[in-house]
Amino acid sequence: MVMAFCVSPFLAVRGLCKVSRLRMVRTRSRGAIDSGEGTSNLPVRKKRVNASGSGPSEELVNKHDPVSEEKRTVSEERRYFLLKSEAESRIVAGQEVKFSIDDLENMPEQTSHWDGVRNYQARNIMREMKKGDFAFFYHSNCKPAGIVGLVTVVKEGYPDHTQFDEKSLYYDAKSTPEDPRWFMVDVKLVRHLKRLISLDELKPFKQDKLKSMMLLNNTRLSVQRVSTQEWEFILALEDQEVPEKNPAQKQ
Repeated sequence: MVMAFCVSPFLAVRGLCKVSRLRMVRTRSRGAIDSGEGTSNLPVRKKRVNASGSGPSEELVNKHDPVSEEKRTVSEERRYFLLKSEAESRIVAGQEVKFSIDDLENMPEQTSHWDGVRNYQARNIMREMKKGDFAFFYHSNCKPAGIVGLVTVVKEGYPDHTQFDEKSLYYDAKSTPEDPRWFMVDVKLVRHLKRLISLDELKPFKQDKLKSMMLLNNTRLSVQRVSTQEWEFILALEDQEVPEKNPAQKQ
C-alpha cells in the first residue's frame, strides 16, 4: 500500500526558509572563528571611577594596544643589579680610581661606561644586563659604605677599551680586540636616593628579608644580581628613618 503525504506549498517554503536561516547563522559563526575574527579583537570595557568620585564610568580600551603590551613586557622582564664604585679619592700607580655618584651626575647626559671590571663572575653578571635594567649605585671603600642612588642600563655589554691600553690599570696583555676578555655597559643616572642605605643597616636583615642577597654573602663582588623582592624591600627602607635597633635583630 502506498501512502501519500500532502504538504501545502506554504509549509514547504516556510520550512526551507528556516533551514536556510539556520545554515547562514552557523556558517557566519564558523567563519568568524576560522578567520580569527570575533570578540577577541574588539575593545573591552574597563570601569573607572569618575573624577567626581560619584561612581564608575566605562571607557573603551583596546586590550591589544601595542603600547600597553610593550610597557607590560618591559615591566615583566626588567632585572635588577648592584654596581660598586669607590666614592673617595684613591691613587693607584699614579691613577685616580674614584668614581662617585656625583661624578656620574656631572658626566655629559649623566651617562658613563662602567669599565674596569676584572673578575670573571662580575663580568658574567654584567653581560646579563639588558637595556632598561636598573641597578643600585653602591659607594664602596668608604665609611659608611652603602647604596646612594639608582642607574639604568642604556647600552648593553661591549668590549672594555681599557683592557687594550698599556697605560691603564686595567690593561690585560692576554686580551685582544679579536678575542676580548672584559666587557662593560653604559649606565645613566636615574636619581639619588633620599638618604644613604648603609651596609650596616642591611646586615641585620640577612637572617630574614635579605638572606639570599649577594651583597650580604659576597660583599667583595663589584657587580651583583638583585632580586625583585630585594629591590622593592630596599627601596621601601628609603622612606623610613634609620632605626636605632633594626626589627630583624629583635628576638
